[in-house]
Amino acid sequence: MVVGQTQALTRAGKRPERSFFQRARYLAARHTSGVIGAVGLLIIVLVALLAGVLATHSPTETDAVNRLLGVGAKGHLFGTDNLGRDVFSRTVYGTRVSLIVGVGVSVVAVVVGVAFGLLAGYYRRVDSALMRLMDALMAFPGIVLAIGIMAMLGQSMLNVIIALGVVYMPRVARLVRSVVLGLRERQFVEAAQATGLADIHILLRHILPNIWSPVIVQATFIFAEGVLGEAGLSFLGIGPPPTIPSWGNMLGEARQFIREAPLLMVFPGAALTLMVLSLNLVGDGIRDLLDPRLRRRQ
Repeated sequence: MVVGQTQALTRAGKRPERSFFQRARYLAARHTSGVIGAVGLLIIVLVALLAGVLATHSPTETDAVNRLLGVGAKGHLFGTDNLGRDVFSRTVYGTRVSLIVGVGVSVVAVVVGVAFGLLAGYYRRVDSALMRLMDALMAFPGIVLAIGIMAMLGQSMLNVIIALGVVYMPRVARLVRSVVLGLRERQFVEAAQATGLADIHILLRHILPNIWSPVIVQATFIFAEGVLGEAGLSFLGIGPPPTIPSWGNMLGEARQFIREAPLLMVFPGAALTLMVLSLNLVGDGIRDLLDPRLRRRQ
């Protein structure tokens, strides 16, 4: 019976819809850059998890005698910085900082942005007020807004996550609002309203599951921008405390010695580039995987 239906659909010019894993294999074959990004991101995560094993020295231990050593000198794979700290170990531990900040910023931006977007899209009476608030936040350049928030909250990794989460939250809120505005007029929502279901039940059980595809894609790009944002704030000296081995802190300290030891900027800069590039490639792959138009082409 199933074979007959499949043959009938094929004769009618239609193909049965592929499963999620079939689409994933299909996209992996066509979207090799997404696979490369996933592999790069996996390597970065493994480095972060195994930082204690991979690091050859303490990332915070100073050595006034062995300052600004070259690559490979005295057992230091990437040399040492101006305080004699091992650059390789600091780069490895910096992976943890970037991942923590990136995940934290994504979570803050998505959770708060989804909540505001749901309220603005579903309740007309609060739509205008919430969107004007989002417009006000988006009117400031992101780095300027983050600097202002950090100036009020002070230097810490948690405050960096909060500041960057506030910066990127409005784009999630506007995205969710636009999707909810369309879903609000759909028949399944009107049917739920007609049965007398509470608004919170409709929002969480009927609308929320239908907005996750674009939100997940947006979250991957916010992850990458959060990593860059932390590096930018640290480079300016207002990110995590200098005692924390983050890539931004390393770049900010290395700029003073760019003539004497130019490689001090190369290693954290290369690591930052690899992470952001991997995240962007993964985001592109997820977008293609969740794109309903692509399903019809397969």
